[in-house]
Amino acid sequence: MAEIVITEFMDDAALDGLKQRYSVLYDPTLVDAPDRLDAELADAIALIVRNRTQVRAGLLDRAPRLRCVGRLGVGLDNIDLDECRRRNITVHPATGANNLSVVEYVLTAALMLLRGAWLSSAEVASGAWPRQALIGRELEGRTMGLVGFGAIAREVAARAQALGMEIVAYDPHVAADEPAWRLARNVSFNELLQTADVVSLHVPLTPDTTRMIGAAEIAGMKPDAILINAARGGIVDEQALADALKAGKLGGAALDVFETEPLTEAAGAKFVGIPNLVLTPHIAGVTEESNVRVSEVVAGKIMTELGGTR
Repeated sequence: MAEIVITEFMDDAALDGLKQRYSVLYDPTLVDAPDRLDAELADAIALIVRNRTQVRAGLLDRAPRLRCVGRLGVGLDNIDLDECRRRNITVHPATGANNLSVVEYVLTAALMLLRGAWLSSAEVASGAWPRQALIGRELEGRTMGLVGFGAIAREVAARAQALGMEIVAYDPHVAADEPAWRLARNVSFNELLQTADVVSLHVPLTPDTTRMIGAAEIAGMKPDAILINAARGGIVDEQALADALKAGKLGGAALDVFETEPLTEAAGAKFVGIPNLVLTPHIAGVTEESNVRVSEVVAGKIMTELGGTR
């Protein structure tokens, strides 16, 4: 039986480093085979996951030797942190390793949706020539609104500022004298929604943030504003967003995360036929480069914790 079980994809170089020191079971199909996963955890001292593997009490019950969990990413809502603490199991996220990937996703989505033209390939290829309809808007001079002002949001702010945008941000958990506010004007949530041309979400999923963007909040945004969620599914009321887009109440939206992942055909039906909507399968933080960085960080943390103990 393996000492380290890895249930989702990981970079080969980091994986090889682990295999040189420990017996490793690397099987990205385990995330969709809970019965097999349970059976493989009996001797595991470390478990490495991404965002889909649910690390809850039931799973931990079947891993009596488990000492640590590596998270190939930063969000921890799929891991029961209280239960891990109770069992003295440490959790190691890859903090900071995929920041740049998310930042570039947010800016790409903003550029795509403001300009509008990048979604017209099928029309143009069919012989249509919708030139007048696709005269879009520029990023420079517009306002980027950041809901949450942590590390990733601050990097978005710096790069958006370099592109000529004004930056406003809302985060009640960041002290007013925090030096990072030099990058953004500190505003209330309502003022951000009312003034931003692009609203990008950068908060964890908590009881306070669940569906914090609903019908009322969307109604309070500019009618041509862009909404981007590359944070966590559940922060946006998906039905309310779909309804608003179909009614022409927003300029567009990009969703990389969903209440249900993977997005089922039934759950995705509400989004069908919305031309100014970009949907991606939770890949904002995953690029070839970030996968290498994330995997290296987590493998390093796991090996440091386990040391030479077998």
